[in-house]
This record gives sequence, C-alpha cells and structure tokens, in this order.
Amino acid sequence: MKKLYYIAVLFTLTLFSCDIGDGDQQFQFEVMPITSVQVPDEFQLGSTYEISVSYNRPNDCYEFNDFLYSVNGAERSVAVVNTVYATSNTGCGGSPESETVGFDFTVTSIETHIFKFFQGTDSAGIDQYHIVEVPVVED
Repeated sequence: MKKLYYIAVLFTLTLFSCDIGDGDQQFQFEVMPITSVQVPDEFQLGSTYEISVSYNRPNDCYEFNDFLYSVNGAERSVAVVNTVYATSNTGCGGSPESETVGFDFTVTSIETHIFKFFQGTDSAGIDQYHIVEVPVVED
C-alpha cells in the first residue's frame, strides 16, 4: 500500500512539475542579410584572425544565435542566424539597429580564401553575396 502511495505521489509531482512558463513564447530562426564585413587584406599561414560582420536587427525580438558556415575547398559561405521570439502577450520593442558579431578563422592552407557573405535574396529569389578574396602569405 505504501508503495502504491509513493507511486501516486511521484506521478502527481511529475505531472505538475513540468510547467516551464506560460507556454505563449514561440521562436523561429531567420537568416539575416549582412550589411558590412571586416576582413584582413591578407592572411598569414598558421595565424588566427577575427572576422567581423554587421547586420541590421529589426527590433528586440531578434537575437544573434549563430553563423551558418559552409566550406567548399577554399570557398567559405557565411550567414548570420538570429532567433526571433514572438509572444502572444507582449510586443517587440526597440527600433532597428546595426549589430556586429564575429568569428575566429584559422588559416591552415596556402591557397587564397574566398568568403561569400550572404546579403539577402533578390526579387527573383536568387541569393546575393558580398565576395571577398583574401590571399595567404608565408613567413
């Protein structure tokens, strides 16, 4: 009987202890167009560099999440991903503002690196990129 009582209490606690809020908050991910980049004019083999990108954050519901980063040989495609929060009982305050984020890049090969920074999609649905070629020099 005690065992059944403990199981019932455990079941009840489990059932009601999983409330993580009002459940109204939802989010989605959105790729943001990059408006400007800061990349060195040249890389030195074996060195690490910070590459900075800026994008426009529409309001306070947008928050930097991560980079989409794909590699194809010496070509790197880079895009900024934001988490966009939407709640049913609050609006999104704030006004549009530019935000700058960065990532570290370590040079491991001597070939010229080509960076393609996502700048949005044109009216025909074709992705647009700002392309930067950075040569690599040896010591």
